[in-house]
Amino acid sequence: MKIKIYFVLFLVYSTQLKGQTKFTKNQILEDLSYLKTALLEAQYDIYESVSKTAFEKGFTKIKNQIIKDSLSILEATNTLQQLPVLVNNGHTSIDFPGAEYMKYASSDKATIFPLELAFEGDKALIRKNWSSNTEINIGDEILSINGASIKEILNSIYRQVSGERKMMKNVKIEMYSFPRYYWQIFGQVNNFEIQIKCKGIIKKHSLNAISLMTEYEDRRSELLNAKMTLKFYNTIAYLNPGSFDGDLENFKLFIKNSFEEIQNKASKSLIIDLRNNSGGDNVFSDYLVSYIANQPFTWNSSFELRTSKLLKESCKKSNKSKYWQSIFNHKNGQRYSYEFDKTQPQPINNRFKGKVYVLVNRQSHSQATVTAAQIQDYNFGTIVGEETAEFPSLIASVFYFKLPNTGITVQMSKGKMIRVNGSTKHEGVIPDIFIKDYLLDEDDEILKGILKRI
Repeated sequence: MKIKIYFVLFLVYSTQLKGQTKFTKNQILEDLSYLKTALLEAQYDIYESVSKTAFEKGFTKIKNQIIKDSLSILEATNTLQQLPVLVNNGHTSIDFPGAEYMKYASSDKATIFPLELAFEGDKALIRKNWSSNTEINIGDEILSINGASIKEILNSIYRQVSGERKMMKNVKIEMYSFPRYYWQIFGQVNNFEIQIKCKGIIKKHSLNAISLMTEYEDRRSELLNAKMTLKFYNTIAYLNPGSFDGDLENFKLFIKNSFEEIQNKASKSLIIDLRNNSGGDNVFSDYLVSYIANQPFTWNSSFELRTSKLLKESCKKSNKSKYWQSIFNHKNGQRYSYEFDKTQPQPINNRFKGKVYVLVNRQSHSQATVTAAQIQDYNFGTIVGEETAEFPSLIASVFYFKLPNTGITVQMSKGKMIRVNGSTKHEGVIPDIFIKDYLLDEDDEILKGILKRI
């Protein structure tokens, strides 16, 4: 059986859950209360993005949903996941229940909805058709499933997905995939009555669910697919650095060797691809940027941290770095400014001195978005593609902890960063050259478009 990279991630999450599969009502209520306290005391500031009244009202509504005397881990996740969603912050979250999805997938009888979706404006469009129905076309708009409008279905899913805006939630649904989220909310469904709109005409279709592993997971690929790549188009070098995480020394070696080869080939232009990138750590991205920078640089104009008892318990006390020591040197609950040292550019003979183009799309996440903004603000390169869903000025810098009863992992944002140019607009990185990225086909519109322009 073919196991995909994303399934490896799901398996990692599965090790973070306790062996217990059923939890009492009181255990869930205790975890909910613990999570609320954590959000109030350890998140940078939940009230920057939600009012106290709305948060308390939402908490009460979630609490009142807990009626059953016994809940499964999936039911517990679906309930508890809704509380960080109220904060409207993409980095404060309980992620998709990958461990339970894997457990479900291990059954030969596991099935799933056969259509993947992409979102363009307010329309949900069919991106992949894994069913046997050949009358359904890529790009058709889906209107309803089993009598529920797509708007109603998405609103149910949105309650489980953290994000600053609807665009970010839609991007996450594209990333994890609509069929997986449909399973999370509605469980196993084997038959579907759908309505679609094709060229202005509304049609009805009956679909069967497909085998989760053999007809879905084994046939598809994940959207977040950034991979270390260097290739050349005549005098144009193309560099995909991969995500900004993993083995730092291996990353540095790849970047160093890439720029040496780019220099040896006397490339006049460089394309850096940050699309479909999960992000990571600025230690990685700053090393990349140092090869195109012409002055010392940083990745923010201001950065603030909030320390807390929970953060101190969650991070490694043995870490002696200046950054981590600052966390222990401040009182719990205190917010304070932290200034990172500027990164120096590479020696002039090692730098790339030609024209730099940086590709982004809505699936450029976290540090990939911040890096694109950094390059744009210092004028180190020209940004090409479409607006990122992620904001370059945002509350992020995460740490992780587990809820005491269920063992569910929570991702918590402890910091607030402002992009280099100081803008705090609620918008993504806006490209200097706009080229639409259509997820409905396999054509690479952005890369082809910029190659024609150079």
